[in-house]
Amino acid sequence: MRTRNDPRDVRPRVGSPLWVHMAAVIVTGAAVLAAAGSHIGSPPFLHLLASPLLWIIAALAFLGEVWPFVTPGKTDRDSGHAAHIFCFAALLYWGLPLAVLMRVGIALVEAVFRRPAPFRAAFNTAQYTLSLGAAGLVLAMAGIFPGPAHPWVPQGGQWLAAALAALAYFSVNFVLVGVAVALHSRTSVVAMLVRELPYQGFVNIVLLSAAPLVVVVMDRSALLVLLFVLPLVAIHANAAVSLQREYQAHHDELTGLPNRTFLLRKSTQALADAARTAERAGFLLLDLDRFKEVNDTLGHCVGDNLLKVVATRLAHSVRPGDMVARLGGDEFAVLLPCVPDRSVAMEVAARLRACLVQPIELEGMSFEVEASVGIALYPDDACDVERLMQRADVAMYLAKERGTGVEAYVSEADRNSAARLSLLADLRCALDEGELELHFQPKVSLLDGHTTGMEALLRWRHPERGVVLPAEFIPAAEQSYLMRGLTAWVVDSSLGWAAQWRRAGLSVQVCVNLTARDLLDVGLADMIQAALRRHGLAPADLMLEVSERVLAGGPAHAGLTVDSLAALGVPISLDDFGTGHSSLVKLKRLPISEVKIDASLVSKLRDCPDDRRIVASLVDLVRALGIRSVAEGVETTAVASALRTMGCDSAQGWHFSAPLEPAAATVWLAAHSSVPQPATLLPLDMPRKARQPASQPGKAPVPPAGAAAGSPGHSG
Repeated sequence: MRTRNDPRDVRPRVGSPLWVHMAAVIVTGAAVLAAAGSHIGSPPFLHLLASPLLWIIAALAFLGEVWPFVTPGKTDRDSGHAAHIFCFAALLYWGLPLAVLMRVGIALVEAVFRRPAPFRAAFNTAQYTLSLGAAGLVLAMAGIFPGPAHPWVPQGGQWLAAALAALAYFSVNFVLVGVAVALHSRTSVVAMLVRELPYQGFVNIVLLSAAPLVVVVMDRSALLVLLFVLPLVAIHANAAVSLQREYQAHHDELTGLPNRTFLLRKSTQALADAARTAERAGFLLLDLDRFKEVNDTLGHCVGDNLLKVVATRLAHSVRPGDMVARLGGDEFAVLLPCVPDRSVAMEVAARLRACLVQPIELEGMSFEVEASVGIALYPDDACDVERLMQRADVAMYLAKERGTGVEAYVSEADRNSAARLSLLADLRCALDEGELELHFQPKVSLLDGHTTGMEALLRWRHPERGVVLPAEFIPAAEQSYLMRGLTAWVVDSSLGWAAQWRRAGLSVQVCVNLTARDLLDVGLADMIQAALRRHGLAPADLMLEVSERVLAGGPAHAGLTVDSLAALGVPISLDDFGTGHSSLVKLKRLPISEVKIDASLVSKLRDCPDDRRIVASLVDLVRALGIRSVAEGVETTAVASALRTMGCDSAQGWHFSAPLEPAAATVWLAAHSSVPQPATLLPLDMPRKARQPASQPGKAPVPPAGAAAGSPGHSG
């Protein structure tokens, strides 16, 4: 039975090819039904209603309809129904009117229990009526007119007429349903029929070939007909056991949807079929937005129930033949085995998002669910399943970043070229082999010269490529599953050094940059909280830097992630301030503790009066909001003095120190543990000893190319 959370079938658009086809079938079927019904009131029919044999056959037909035979690897749509055996047997024995009446009666009883959409129930009843009508016409052409008063039992050469009638029954049924499925799926009718014919033909031939045997037994004894129950039950039970085993291996336990294993198998088969028929196949990746809030607020039980409802809605919103699978968590995938072009895939994606718009009611509460969908097509975007999934993932995160909800894959937006994919493979090894390292650049107070923080900057020393700049591998990592692991490593390593410095009496706040992809990670706050606990540090010992460009142009839930981080007590710094067009209202609303004025503005203070006024205005603005200001890219004493005069709180740049390896950073902190006077503002040419690693006294470290290369997603 349907619930308010279960999506209703959508009626075909009036005037569409599918609507015309279904309407024509329903009208024609109604005419055949009316013609057949005109014979029902005759005395032989009324006398037959009292026959136990009629009700036994009707009961077996109904049970055969509600308990189909589903073979392993197939879906309910591909199932065989034993109802075909008994309805066709009724046609052979008693004639068309009674067989049609039996079929309509089964449809009415089934409608009471399953509650299908009315137009679908009408279509199914009509197409079965037309199928039986075609079979009855073949018998009539052979001079065979069964009826209640003179039942017909095939004998001798009459078996050919029965076989042709069975062929007509199957052909009409197969074509009418196949055309409807093809029109609904927007696929080629011919291709659909050719693809389905081998399996459907085999199943229906097996079923219909048993009907004449049933007729022979019907003519002998009603009780003997019941013997057919045993083999049918055995076949059904055997199929059910096989299906149960396959189901457990290939379906998600919570939602009942196919799992990743089954999806990959079906996707491989779909791509092979598409290659053989020169058609396209589509792959959709769908991720729920802000689902973690439900789990965190109301618990996993409510979250699981929400996923069940979402799974039901998605499964009822795709085209016949499409497959909805759950990959894990709140991530779902949809396989489109046959799709004419990208616009049809976009329509399916829009339909999936639309089915989630209606509020979901659980535990007396109403939930509004939104989703982001990425689309990739075969062979346009990829020629194998793995790359198709990867490119759908790229499109999905593009939809999240742009806030559009649905995006199709475009190569221009994917930085994962062959070289980039090779780079990602090396990066995965780098995480395992310890090739990554951190450098730290001090943030210095312009008031008294003490160190206010150490910004962690990520470096990758590739064994063959040498130093690989973050600008080369972070954008690619953002579009892959490696970003989460990369950010976790940077956070954990930064906090590890902070804990080590604290034990040495050199307490300092470490700063880590976050990327746009990080802000889409619902587990980010939990990961950071766990890292702080692991190293025994307070939230204030870590500062997270978020680019103004990300918050200004990103989706709304990026700001929600920032709110969840601030709720932990971790200070938030707005990086690249002055370049992302943040409004005053947005700046006031966000839980920002510090802003970093972009180096592109700071570097021109001496030469550009307009930039000087802009920086002074920005400093005054953030001070009025109670937010600290930090200037980036300070390279000269004159710029540092100008910033101090403006009232800027802190500064960072080569005037004070280049990015330092951890050992050199430890020396720096030890040398600046006391608070010097404002006059000694540590220009670059003075504290060389402070910038030397402890193991190499007298030798200043040479910063690698792109010395300011930042942590994940940032270079500053």
